Amino acid sequence: MRSRLYWIQTPQRQEDIMAERTALVVVSHHRPDSLTAHVGDVVAARLKEAGYAVDLLDLRAEGFDPRMTTADQPDWDDREKIYSAEARAHMARVLAADVIVPVFPVYWNSLPALLKGWIDRVWNYGFAYGRSKPRLAGKRMLWLGLAGAPDGDDFAAWMKETLDRVLRAGISFYTGITEAAVEVLFDAEGEPQIVDDEGNLTKGEALTGPERTAHYERMDRQAEEHLEKFLGL
Repeated sequence: MRSRLYWIQTPQRQEDIMAERTALVVVSHHRPDSLTAHVGDVVAARLKEAGYAVDLLDLRAEGFDPRMTTADQPDWDDREKIYSAEARAHMARVLAADVIVPVFPVYWNSLPALLKGWIDRVWNYGFAYGRSKPRLAGKRMLWLGLAGAPDGDDFAAWMKETLDRVLRAGISFYTGITEAAVEVLFDAEGEPQIVDDEGNLTKGEALTGPERTAHYERMDRQAEEHLEKFLGL
């Protein structure tokens, strides 16, 4: 199981412990050696450095099943429905977090099925929405996607706008999280990819050697910078 909890090791007063900031980093990728998993580790490490207790939730490693079940299907006549033990355990982790950072590859200008299913089953009616006073109000949420499109491309801007509408407005704001943002790490594959006005795809030479290493080091730093800007670190 890849879930890890980072704790600050320096001695703390009891009142400081009670006020300790917490973060949930949700990694969604089917491979343990993926760039997405690596960026999730980078984000978790930066949050730890900033003084957060970090719950690193790797959906693949924990065996989360994104498929909807009868037990977790919303009951529109009962917002107090008791969902499955698995869903309730994940709900508790969401509630415990001051900051939530999903890290994911962008598939078809949207979320991968693994993360979408987590939202469907866990961010459920009566828990994340459906109440006059949202339970998730006051939390902060940064969606961090990884995309193959190069930064500066016209399509990249459209992609980010689409993700912002669906994720920040459609999920975060709808569930009471008013302080939310979407950021994308572009050129995740390390090779230029351009689609022209007629739909033709052109791929450039893939980066190799020191140039490739430097490219992904810059991407690590970009992930940290997005986090720092959002949280004011």
